[in-house]
Amino acid sequence: MGRYHTVAYTVLNRTFENIREHSESAATGRKIKYVMGKDYYKVLGIAKGASDDEIKKAYRKMALKYHPDKNKEPGAEAKFKRRSDANFFGGSDPFSTFFASGSTTGGSGPQLFFSTGGDDMHFDFPGMPFAMGGHSRRQRQDPVVQHELLVSLEDIYKGCTKKMKITRKVLAPDGQSTRIEDKVLTINIKPGWKSGTKITFPKEGDQHPGRVPADIVFVIKDKHHPKFKREGADIRYVHKLALRDALCGTVVHVPTLDGTTYPMRVNEIVRPNTSRRLTGQGLPNPKMAGRRGDLIVEFDVKFPDSLPSASKELIMNALPA
Repeated sequence: MGRYHTVAYTVLNRTFENIREHSESAATGRKIKYVMGKDYYKVLGIAKGASDDEIKKAYRKMALKYHPDKNKEPGAEAKFKRRSDANFFGGSDPFSTFFASGSTTGGSGPQLFFSTGGDDMHFDFPGMPFAMGGHSRRQRQDPVVQHELLVSLEDIYKGCTKKMKITRKVLAPDGQSTRIEDKVLTINIKPGWKSGTKITFPKEGDQHPGRVPADIVFVIKDKHHPKFKREGADIRYVHKLALRDALCGTVVHVPTLDGTTYPMRVNEIVRPNTSRRLTGQGLPNPKMAGRRGDLIVEFDVKFPDSLPSASKELIMNALPA
């Protein structure tokens, strides 16, 4: 952000006694104010039939030329202030409402605020909805406040609603002091949402004078599960299988995310790290309605730590060489 300066000057007297308004164009109905005999069109070096855009362009050019930071010649600052006066127009010009109000309050008149940064110059007029150069003066928003939200795979499987209570500062009616307030934010978690999904509550952060409250963001994270591991829309379940069952066959009762168990008959010989799939028993696919991932059953074959001699002899006789 560039350095801020304030050029304060009296443009309008406390009354209209020193202001003489002259009609300029019957076609547009615009008027220009002559304050204490000044011809502002002449000051800006433009014709009296100039458009609003031409007036603004001329004013900007003069401001850049005589701005004290840009022009170090003696008298440049005084010229800059005089040309700042020339921006006050009446009639249908967009400046009229602000300048008219400045002239009737009995105060010292309006002030021009500007900032410089590089070759660009930004003008702001207090109380006006625009700034010279087409840039509006906006309040700065506080940085995003982010929280992790741990969600179980069961909740991701079926979807759920979470109520999150936040404590924040809110502005009092005077617009300056703050008080502490608790607020409950409702998060509707859709079935199948991926880890990393963000839910944003705009401007729900602390309130401070002159600043836009921060957005509150919750980031979905998978909660650790004792049985399952998520792989996209698929779920992996590791089943420990005894060597005897791996060789002779068995029925494995596989748990699922909906709380039921699925009987899986295993007849073939199961080698270490062998896996089988239960189609459609995984998580919903949020991008494809009605589609679900699979439940992958991985077998972890457990070998005995030791065998008695009699068992070894039986196995040696039973298994091929």
